Amino acid sequence: MNLKGKTIWITGASSGIGEALAIELSKNENNLILSARRTDVLSEVKEKLKYPERAAVLQLDLTDSSSFLEKYEKAKSFFGSIDVLVNNGGISQRAFAHEASLDVDRKVFEVNYFGAIGLTKMVLPEMMSRKSGHIIVISSVVGKFGFPMRTAYSASKHALHGFFESLQLEQAKNNLNITIVCPGRIKTNISLNAIDKDGKKHGVMDPGQAGGIPADVCAKRIISAVKKNKREVFIGGMEALLAFIKRLSPAMFHFIASRVNPT
Repeated sequence: MNLKGKTIWITGASSGIGEALAIELSKNENNLILSARRTDVLSEVKEKLKYPERAAVLQLDLTDSSSFLEKYEKAKSFFGSIDVLVNNGGISQRAFAHEASLDVDRKVFEVNYFGAIGLTKMVLPEMMSRKSGHIIVISSVVGKFGFPMRTAYSASKHALHGFFESLQLEQAKNNLNITIVCPGRIKTNISLNAIDKDGKKHGVMDPGQAGGIPADVCAKRIISAVKKNKREVFIGGMEALLAFIKRLSPAMFHFIASRVNPT
């Protein structure tokens, strides 16, 4: 897809991969709608863009699905129709299944899964009618395999794959493209903002996360994959190889994954 000049709505744009994508996409003279819960931080991101005048800030809480229609209409009011939706907003988890409450599992799914498909259902009808559009889904390598202390997180990402792979098959006739991105360890604040067994902030930078791929490098690879209309892309270090090891040798995958430090 030729992204130049397109109107792109990015959720989770206040930091990490979302912020890096906004900065990179601004170089292509895109119209950007930056969404997250905190508008003050989004305004700071906006000022980092090459063309801040071509960006708008739109407050969005992915747990409040009742507001999605209103937010979608507001998003369209800035620059017109949405050409690309980036479902990036999400939350991670650092808790063992037997310790985490069901409320924690529900919160992870509400943000990661229902938030993404809820917004997608908003933009989908118009994309279908004009037979053009691209949806980018930021999943995770653990959307392809399970991992300790990520039970709800991994499950929510698996669910995204099931939904969006099915949607891609449904919408092929309408020329709609979907790219599912599976990042491994990217250097962001995702572990700091992850929730623990009680739903509180983990507040710790995991060593693996701290040594991960820079967010701007990840963003460049995502944009490259979207331009090539790739349906799925893996971005990461050795951890990304686990998805392929699992496919080739489930026993070897289990041996390795059960011994990897989950932090």
